[in-house]
Amino acid sequence: MTGMTSTARPLLNRRLAEFGTTIFAEMSALALKTGSINLGQGFPDTDGPEEIREAAVRALRDGRGNQYPPGPGVPELRTAIAAHQQRRYGLSYDPDAEVLVTAGATEAIAAALLALVEPGDEVIALEPYYDSYAACIAMAGGTRVPVTLRPHEGAFRLDLDELRAAVTDRTRLLLINTPHNPTGTVLTREELAAIAELAVERNLLVITDEVYEHLVFDEAEHIPLVTFPGMRERTVSIGSAGKTFSFTGWKVGWVTGTPGLVSAVRSAKQFLTYVASGPFQYAVAEALALPDSYFAAFRADMLAKRDVLATGLAAAGFEVFRPAGTYFVTTDIRPLGPELSQNGDGFAFCRALPELAGVVAIPNAVFYDHREEGAPFVRFAFCKKVSVLEEAVGRLRKAFAG
Repeated sequence: MTGMTSTARPLLNRRLAEFGTTIFAEMSALALKTGSINLGQGFPDTDGPEEIREAAVRALRDGRGNQYPPGPGVPELRTAIAAHQQRRYGLSYDPDAEVLVTAGATEAIAAALLALVEPGDEVIALEPYYDSYAACIAMAGGTRVPVTLRPHEGAFRLDLDELRAAVTDRTRLLLINTPHNPTGTVLTREELAAIAELAVERNLLVITDEVYEHLVFDEAEHIPLVTFPGMRERTVSIGSAGKTFSFTGWKVGWVTGTPGLVSAVRSAKQFLTYVASGPFQYAVAEALALPDSYFAAFRADMLAKRDVLATGLAAAGFEVFRPAGTYFVTTDIRPLGPELSQNGDGFAFCRALPELAGVVAIPNAVFYDHREEGAPFVRFAFCKKVSVLEEAVGRLRKAFAG
């Protein structure tokens, strides 16, 4: 019959059926509907450096990037990425063969997993994980194997024995995120060394998501995993301009690795966006060459904002895991009591929070396979104006601390 569709099977590919609409879309819509302060989705409420925004305008006006840029990225940006890796970490990359520009880190993750994972391969990811990891592993036909970070002495920590035990003969790849979203954990030199030894011993590939590399606080230090013995030939490193320069809408990310790894990722990437963000690539090339003073001031500004939010959340009655990196604070809602915390159910709490306090946050459980492990944890973003953070914590204190 005309207009009829078969109902023999669902329209959505079964690999994606479990994902639905992202929690970020749901909570951001709730923020708009209720007029709440949105501390859920991780985007700044101010733009990055004016000279970098002007560099994008200049590129547009000069006709640079308005047509398809080169598939691997514009040469100026690939050269700037290589120079950044050399200056910051002493890593030497060939801009022509070992650097690939992507439509943000999200595409880099997708392309890397689609390129390197076969159906049936196991991919170990640190849980809780950024939600696109699970979807991309599924699209590649892989099987995700979560290794859970658990609270210990005020931070979320990796159990290295649990990580070793998770590796099987079917494990293809480790997906490592440090600084870690959403927990704010920064893996230590000792932890990274152990991960590197395991990868070499079991001949595993590694994807490292390092988009928060410039946002580390206190005594923490970001150390790229690729700097450890035996890791250069097996590591795909992912970076991004969005988090470092506060231009998340530009969607400029990158991959660095050996020619073989980058070629494999490029083979998948070319059939995703092909190319993206032409004029912005020229601007990001200039941004990466900013003096060290920019990165130090950016980190200091975010550290001050972290402390405003973390201190305010603690005063409102939350247990706060003060992050060593990223721009998110994870809290435990159970100290608020059974009634206010919705019996420790982060989903119910976050759905009630806009009406209760006029603030939006994200339930960490959405980042877990083991939902019960993440049930009482809720994430707040602090990449906002100080005045916004102060207003938010004032509302939270009024709602929960009287």
